[in-house]
Amino acid sequence: MKFVFAPDSYKGSLTAKEAAAAMQAGVSKVFPDATFVQIPMADGGEGTVQSLVDATGGHLVSAEVTNPLGHKTLASYGILGDGTTAVIEMSAASGIQFIDADNANPLTATTYGTGELMLDALDHGVQHLILGLGGSATNDGGAGMAQAIGVQLLQADGRPVDLGGAALSKLARIDLSQRDSRFEQVDVTIASDVTNPLVGVKGASAVFGPQKGATPEMVATLDQALAHYADIINQDLGVAIAQQPGAGAAGGLGAGLLAFTNAQVQKGVEIVLDRTNFREQVSDADVVLTGEGGMDFQTQYGKTPMGVAQATKASAGQIPVIALVGNIGAGVEVLYDLGIDAIFSTEPGVQTLDQAIKEATANLIQTAENVARLIKATHSFK
Repeated sequence: MKFVFAPDSYKGSLTAKEAAAAMQAGVSKVFPDATFVQIPMADGGEGTVQSLVDATGGHLVSAEVTNPLGHKTLASYGILGDGTTAVIEMSAASGIQFIDADNANPLTATTYGTGELMLDALDHGVQHLILGLGGSATNDGGAGMAQAIGVQLLQADGRPVDLGGAALSKLARIDLSQRDSRFEQVDVTIASDVTNPLVGVKGASAVFGPQKGATPEMVATLDQALAHYADIINQDLGVAIAQQPGAGAAGGLGAGLLAFTNAQVQKGVEIVLDRTNFREQVSDADVVLTGEGGMDFQTQYGKTPMGVAQATKASAGQIPVIALVGNIGAGVEVLYDLGIDAIFSTEPGVQTLDQAIKEATANLIQTAENVARLIKATHSFK
């Protein structure tokens, strides 16, 4: 009998690797002679670097970069086991964790540090970059990233525009002659499920700006600046990004990557499924256990458990896919028709958040064991 354990991280308590190990610890108490495969998963958001590093036998690299406020910080990214692919969560350098109510200014916040991480990865010899776009503090259309890799964004008098989204209203022309030449050969994959365009009522500024501290007036300023930025990109580079799906991800970083690198957009969970050879490893499995910190109706929209379930059904037929989660939210019943066969909460009773985090491993082990006992009692397996 073969079990595959393919969870995402349990935010604040367990990495995906730790969660997979806990699941195996529980199931092995009931099926000690079974075959076990652990495949740490992610969906392109927080935890993607760690999961892919763990799953491929890679390693983490740290570099000093510029945070969204223009200050120096230490950020990490991963180099995968193949030695030629780096995976970067833009939030490591440009994330919302760097700002608060007192210092947030989406008019000037920059993705410059994300570009610095990309350059550092190239200095380590990688040929392929995977960028996870989530948790950003920025709304600069990826202009800071572009400036970091050598793209010159110039005003009419030839001076560079300042960092931040608002300054793009002064952009007059774009010069790629100083862009790092390695980007001509490097492929970039944008890991994102966001389909928002760069500008307009569904654009980066209108939809995500308020989460980063933008007032209605700031939203209008940023949207106009990004629309002008898109016009100049189209004029000088022949790339139409204003309404391209996904261009609005991470405050428009999607647009910058599409305009200034050899980038393509792919669903985050699909990237992880591919990179971990999930479909091949699950093809002869009997049971798949997945999970994350919480699940609700939104899980159907590109989250890890849904990606795992659908890939399993496509590769291994109608074998059980069981989710173990900390919190079961509203609307999970829609998931039962989409590939997830059962959902179990790992919480044994009423707990404080601190208790739940502290006891996450023990609770997950116990829940996995109970699921295994139910399987053993009600099914006959070869």
